[in-house]
Amino acid sequence: MQNDPIKIGLVSVSDRASTGVYEDKGIPSLQEWLASAVQNTITYATRLIADERAVIESTLVELVDIERCDLVLTTGGTGPARRDVTPEATLAIAHKEMQGFGEQMRQISLNFVPTAILSRQVAVIRSNTLIINLPGQPKSIKETLEGLRDESGASKVHGIFAAVPYCIDLIGGPYIETNEAVCKAFRPKNAIRTRV
Repeated sequence: MQNDPIKIGLVSVSDRASTGVYEDKGIPSLQEWLASAVQNTITYATRLIADERAVIESTLVELVDIERCDLVLTTGGTGPARRDVTPEATLAIAHKEMQGFGEQMRQISLNFVPTAILSRQVAVIRSNTLIINLPGQPKSIKETLEGLRDESGASKVHGIFAAVPYCIDLIGGPYIETNEAVCKAFRPKNAIRTRV
């Protein structure tokens, strides 16, 4: 049995990277992590955009309604600064908010820095697509997706990606399989697809 193909939208929100002041590290970090964690064939739709609410909103709508992405991951623009408007844009185009993702991301980041409470990442559903705002730093992206492990390599705090495949199942998307050495997807027993 072959894995379902999936389409993932990756959006890096950065005024400076989008104008070439420095190289974007968000999208490459996301692609590297997804390549190690997801066993399905992935098609990417990538966007490097400025921190402008109207631009973020229209980009997310395009990736869901036109590109038909199954999952959209954004990076950047989630702090308290005046220009940080990714959460507002994401909520504006949402059909449902998935509050647990933001709560878990902050819980993970608080293991490293007390300023994690300043992050405002959200996750939402629009149509049949899950959209998640991730932090802007590559190290934080990996930590929030993958979770924390103890010295022996056992999972200490679950990363948010463990819940992504089952969420996408529930909203009618493809069946995502993960590399358990990186991130074990959690599904109830009755939702696990048996391999033939």
